[in-house]
Amino acid sequence: MAVSKARIEANLRRVQDNVAAACARRDRKCEDVRLVAVTKSADMAAVRCLIDLGVADLGESRAQQLAARAAELAETLQRRREPPARPPRWHMVGHLQRNKVKTVLEWANVIHSVDSLRLAEEINERSLKLGRAADVFLQVNCSREEQKFGMAVAAAGHFAEMLSTLKGLRVVGLMTMGPLSADPEGARPAFVRLRELFEEMRREGIGGDSFRHLSMGMSQDYVVAVEEGATVLRIGTALFE
Repeated sequence: MAVSKARIEANLRRVQDNVAAACARRDRKCEDVRLVAVTKSADMAAVRCLIDLGVADLGESRAQQLAARAAELAETLQRRREPPARPPRWHMVGHLQRNKVKTVLEWANVIHSVDSLRLAEEINERSLKLGRAADVFLQVNCSREEQKFGMAVAAAGHFAEMLSTLKGLRVVGLMTMGPLSADPEGARPAFVRLRELFEEMRREGIGGDSFRHLSMGMSQDYVVAVEEGATVLRIGTALFE
C-alpha cells in the first residue's frame, strides 16, 4: 500500500525529533548521526519523496534489489529538470555473498556487513578494478545469537588490522544488530558492547583516520542506539509505514 507524502514527511520528522531528543540526553550533536533509509518495504514514490525531503543515504539488504532500485531511481532522477540537492548514496546493509559483490559495487560504495576475509578480499579486488576504494563496516555479533551473521567481538581488532593492507577498501567503523525484541532496551547491552569495542580499537590505533562510525539501530531500537553512540542508523519501517 502506497504511503502519502504527508505521512512520509511526518514519519521523518518524528524520527528526527526522536534522534534530537536522544542526542540532547547524551550531549551529542544531531549532525553527527546519519540516517540511512532502508527502502525494501517502500514503493519508489515514497523513496523519491524522502530524497526531496533531503534524505540522500539509502539502504538495501539484498544485492539484486539494491541494483534494481538504484537503476530505477537513477533513471527517474535523470528525467528531472533539476537534480536533487544531494544525489542518492546507496548502502548495502544486509548479508553479502561474495558472488554478489560485483552487482553491489556497481551502485553502492558503502557495505555494512563485512565479516570474513574472503568477502573483504573480493570487495578489495572488485573495487580496485573500478578504480576506487569501498567504505566498509565490520559486522560484529554483539548479541551472540547463532542465527545472526557477524564476527565474534574478540576477533574484530585483529580482523581490522588484516584489512589495513587492502587498498581497495576503507574500514570506516563497526556494525551490529540488536536482538529482536518488543522492548528497545533489550538491544542496549549489544550497543554498549559495540561502542566499548570501538573505543578499545580507537585507543589501540586500529583502523586509522577513517575509522569513525558505529552503524547500529533500526526502527525498533534506534533511540537506544543514539544514546549509546550510534553515528549511522538503518531505518525502514519507521519511515515508510
